Amino acid sequence: MTDRYCVFGNPIGHSKSPRIHAIFARQTGQDICYEARLAPLDDFAGALHAFIEAGGRGANVTVPFKETAFSLSTQRTPRAELAGAVNTLRFDQAEIIGDNTDGAGLTRDLAVNLGHALHGQRILLLGAGGAARGVIGPLLDQQPATLTIANRTARKAQDLAEVFSAIGSVKSINYAELAGNDFDLVINATSASLSGELPPLPPGVFAAGSLAYDMMYGKGDTPFMAFARNQGAARVADGLGMLVEQAAEAFFVWRGIRPEGAPVMALLRGE
Repeated sequence: MTDRYCVFGNPIGHSKSPRIHAIFARQTGQDICYEARLAPLDDFAGALHAFIEAGGRGANVTVPFKETAFSLSTQRTPRAELAGAVNTLRFDQAEIIGDNTDGAGLTRDLAVNLGHALHGQRILLLGAGGAARGVIGPLLDQQPATLTIANRTARKAQDLAEVFSAIGSVKSINYAELAGNDFDLVINATSASLSGELPPLPPGVFAAGSLAYDMMYGKGDTPFMAFARNQGAARVADGLGMLVEQAAEAFFVWRGIRPEGAPVMALLRGE
């Protein structure tokens, strides 16, 4: 019997997840059906339980339901607890097991697909919202030299740094205080690129040989990527690889087999 999975979101029509998981299923010989489901903004819980009752085995969760999925999970993995949000659900009898694969997807894209080792790196993370929080733990697991969180609201960055300070070297800063500092890896975890904007970065933050990584993706460079090129970043990358690799991690959580992300990324780029 074909096992059923889905991605919940609102909106959801733009999601690449059904395409990605269909390719993963063919690649690994797994018999699954994966669909996109539009959940009502005021009743994600109802949509989730209806899917479980219809035989669903697991689900991905995207905007704006990751925090709600966290609260509905009857069990949570350590990385979900750290992230404070859930993007992957596994249903095991009466249990709803919440996980977060965003950080694993990011670190795998950086280390494997882009060949950018994170150990000993000076990392700058832009933004202190949910996207940033979801990746800090896995980034610290790679033992960078430092991880600095920059945000327009300094207090929000400071609060986030305090949450994670027990597991690694984390400090917070506001954008103006970045002047005079440079970094080996700069990650844009803000939503600025969605509106064609740029975080207020001073010049000089990109060290020689640095990588600029935008979690957003689209056709061509985002404003952040274009700025990084002009400022001398050695390489730039968008977040398509993170999207594919977090999906591969979710597939592994569900099926116990890890698909290859690189061929899927190449196919999506070609399309």
